[in-house]
Amino acid sequence: MARGRLRIYLGAAPGVGKTYAMLVEGQRLRSLGADVVVGFVEPHGRRPTAAMADGLETIPRCTLVHRGAAFTEMDLDAVLARRPQVVLVDELAHSNVPGARNAKRWQDVEECLDAGIDVVTTLNVQHLESLNDVIRQITGVRQRETLPDEVARHADQIELVDLPPEVLRRRMVHGDIYPPDRIESALTHYFRVGNLTALRELALLWLADRVEEGLQRYRAEHGISAPWETRERILVALSGGAEGETLIRRAARISARTPGTELLALHVVPEDGLTGIDPVVLDAQRLLLESLGGSYHQTTGEDVVDAMLQFAEAENVTQIVLGASRRGRLASFLRAGVGERTIKGSGRIDVHIVTHEEAADSAALRLPHPSLGMGPRRYWSALAGTVVLLPLLTLLLTALRGHLGLSSDLVVFLLAVVVVALVGGLYPALFAAVAAALLADYYFTAPVHSLAVERADEVTALVVFVATAALVGTAAGAAAQRTHQAVRVTSEARVLSRLAAAVMRGQDLPALLEQIRESFGLASISLLERNPEASFVPRWYVVASAGERPPEGPGEADVESPVDDRLTLVARGSALSMEDRRVLAACAAELGPAHARGRIAGPSSGTDLLADAERTRASLLLAAGRDLRAPLHTAEESLLRLGCRRVGEPAPEEAQLLDTARAAVHRAAQLVTDLDDLSRLHAGALDLYLRPVDLNEALGAALDDLGPGGHSIVLRLPEQLPDVIADAALLTRALTALGADALRHSLPDRPPVFTAEVRGDRLEIRVEDGMPGRGPEPDITATRASGSRSDSLALRLSRDLAEAMDGFLETAAEGAAFSVTLTLPSAAPGGNATSGRAE
Repeated sequence: MARGRLRIYLGAAPGVGKTYAMLVEGQRLRSLGADVVVGFVEPHGRRPTAAMADGLETIPRCTLVHRGAAFTEMDLDAVLARRPQVVLVDELAHSNVPGARNAKRWQDVEECLDAGIDVVTTLNVQHLESLNDVIRQITGVRQRETLPDEVARHADQIELVDLPPEVLRRRMVHGDIYPPDRIESALTHYFRVGNLTALRELALLWLADRVEEGLQRYRAEHGISAPWETRERILVALSGGAEGETLIRRAARISARTPGTELLALHVVPEDGLTGIDPVVLDAQRLLLESLGGSYHQTTGEDVVDAMLQFAEAENVTQIVLGASRRGRLASFLRAGVGERTIKGSGRIDVHIVTHEEAADSAALRLPHPSLGMGPRRYWSALAGTVVLLPLLTLLLTALRGHLGLSSDLVVFLLAVVVVALVGGLYPALFAAVAAALLADYYFTAPVHSLAVERADEVTALVVFVATAALVGTAAGAAAQRTHQAVRVTSEARVLSRLAAAVMRGQDLPALLEQIRESFGLASISLLERNPEASFVPRWYVVASAGERPPEGPGEADVESPVDDRLTLVARGSALSMEDRRVLAACAAELGPAHARGRIAGPSSGTDLLADAERTRASLLLAAGRDLRAPLHTAEESLLRLGCRRVGEPAPEEAQLLDTARAAVHRAAQLVTDLDDLSRLHAGALDLYLRPVDLNEALGAALDDLGPGGHSIVLRLPEQLPDVIADAALLTRALTALGADALRHSLPDRPPVFTAEVRGDRLEIRVEDGMPGRGPEPDITATRASGSRSDSLALRLSRDLAEAMDGFLETAAEGAAFSVTLTLPSAAPGGNATSGRAE
C-alpha cells in the first residue's frame, strides 16, 4: 500500500490562520471529489474557523478519563476504520492524554500515513524541538509540547501561513484570537512586536533551509554540478598555515555584507595522511571560524585543488577565498600554484586571492630549508658521505680503468647518488650528481685530467647521467622523506594513543608523567600548578612528578609546555626538536582533564557514599510506609466500629478520647501517605501532566478530600480567576496538604483563609492560619514553633510538588501567625482580576 502524503501548514505564532487555511484546503479537495473528513480540529472559539468546517464530515472524538477528569482526543481507530482519502488533523505537536493509543498526535498521524491516508495538519514553529531553547530565550515561555524536526522534514509539502506582526496584533485587539479577558496580557507579553518578528524570522529561515534541502536533492537527482546562486556560500581554503586567521576574518567581512550568506572552511588532507601542519594552529582557526558563525569541514584528496573544487560543487559554493601563494619564483615557474589552478578550474565560482604576511616576495627566490623532512643530522651526514664516498669510488674506478668503460663508471656513480639521496634527501643528491659528473669528466673522458670532452657521445652520456642522477636522487629523496614522515607520524600517534588509553583507564598523574618521560627520553618531569594567591611573582607547587630531581619551577627546567592558565608541564633532559615539542604540547593537553578528574574523584567518593545512604534511607522509608499503611487502616476501622458499638450515650471523657484516637490514627495514616508521595516524587516515579487547570475545581476537590475538619475554611478568590498551568491531581494534593496543616494549627474560632491573586504571569495562592499575629511583645515560643513548621513533612511535600509544576512555595511567620504562598504559572500571563470574597 502506498504511503499517504503529509502536508503541513506552518505558522510563526497562534492566530495567523493555520487552522483556517487547513479547512479551506479541505473544502477545496472536497469540491474536487476527494473523500475528506475532519479527524481533529480545534477552532478555539473563533467563529470564522468553525464556520469553515461546515459541510465536512467530522469523525467523533473519543473520551478519555485521566485522574477523574474527562478529555477528548482524536479517535484514531475510527479514522483508520473509516479510511478516507484525506484527514484534517489540527495541532501536530499536541500531547495526547495518558491512556491514549499513542503519546503524541504526530504518532497518530504516522499511523494514518502508513495506512495510505493523506494528512493535512498544522504546526507552530515554537513547537519544533531544535528551536525550543531559542524560542524560550525570545519569549520567556518554555514549550513543553515539542515535535522532532525529522517529522516535519519528511513532510511532502510545507506551506507557510504568515502575517505581519502589526496585522496579528490588530487581529488580537479585535478579539479574533483570544477571549477579551486575555487580550491585554497577551499583547504585553507573548504577542509583543519584537517577539512576533523574531518568531516570523525563525519560521522563514527554517522553511528556507527545508527548501534548500529540496533544491540539493533535485540537483543531485538530475546530475547538476554547476552552482546555482540561490544563496551566497563563501568557502575559505585553509592550508594550516598562519595566514588562516587572516583569510577567515576577510571571508567573514565579505559574508557580513550580504545577509543570509553561509560561511564554510575546508582543509584538505593528503590521502596518505602525511602532513607537516601544526594541529594546534588548525584547531585555533576552527574555533575562530565557529565563533564567527561558520562551519569547518575536512576532506582528503590526492590533489588539493581538485578536492577543493569537488567540495565547492557539492556544497553549491559561489565564492572561494584563497591566500596569496607562499611559493617562490622557481616553484611557480615549474608548476602553477594553487591560486592559479583554482581560478582556471573554478568555472562560475568567484575566487578571491587575499594577501597576507606569509606570502612570498615576488622578487625573491625562496627555497625550502635543505634539511626539511630529513633532519639536520642526516643532511650533514649525507654531505660528508658524498665528500668521502665519491673520491674513494674515483680511486677504485681509476684502478679498474682498463676493465670498465665510461657507461659502467657512470652507473657506479649513479648508485652512489641514490645512496646519498636515501640518506640526506634532495639537495645532497643534487650535489652528489654534479660532483660525480665532474669527476667522471675529469678522470674518465678524453682528454683525461681535463674538463673538455672530445667525443659528442660522451657529452651526451654525461648530460644524461646528470639528468638521470638528479631525477633518481629527487625520487629517492622524496621517498625517504615520506618514509621518515610516516615513521614519525606513526610514533607520534602511538605515543598519543597510549597516553589517551592510560587517561581513559583512570591512571594517576605520576603514572601518566612517567609514561611521557619514557616516551621522550627525559630525565625528569613535573606538573606544576600556579598559586592563585601570588599576585606579582608567580609561585608554583608540584602537583605530580616522575624521574630523578624533578624541576620545582619553570626556571629549573629545560623544556616547558603550558597546559592551561594554571598548569604547566616542565622537564629536564635533552633538548627537544620542534616536532617533539608539538607532540609534548598535545600530551600536556591530556593532563588537564586528568588533573581535574583527580580533584573530583575525592569528593565524588564521599558523594557516592551519601547517595547510597540516601537511597537506602528512601528505600527503608518506602518499605516502612507500606508496612504501616495496613495496620493504620485496620486501627482506624477498629476505632470507628468501636464507637458505633457503644450502647447508650458514652461519657464525655470516653467520647473525647475516642475522637482523639481516631484523629491521631488518621493523622498517622496521612503522614505515611505524604511520606510515600514525597519519596516517589524524589525518585521521579510520580507522573506529571501539565495543562490549564481551573483553581476553583482544584480547591473544591481539596475541600472534599479534607472532609469535616471541625471548623470552616474561608475562601477569598477573585471573581474572574484564570487557569493555572499545573497537574490537576498534584495541585489538589498540595492544596489538601496545606489545608490540613493549616487546620491543625488554627484556633477553633479563627478558621484558616485561602486567598488567590494574579501577579504578572503567575498566580499566588496564600494559605493563612487562624492564629493571632505579632503583638507588642513577640511570643518567642510561637515564633520558634512557626519556624519549625516550615520544615514539616506537609510543607516539604507541597514545596516539592510546586517545584515539579514549575512553581515555588514560600513561608512567612509573624508572631504565632503563619502563612504559606504557593505560586504557579498562569494560563493567562499578566491578567488582572477583580478581588471578591466568598466564605
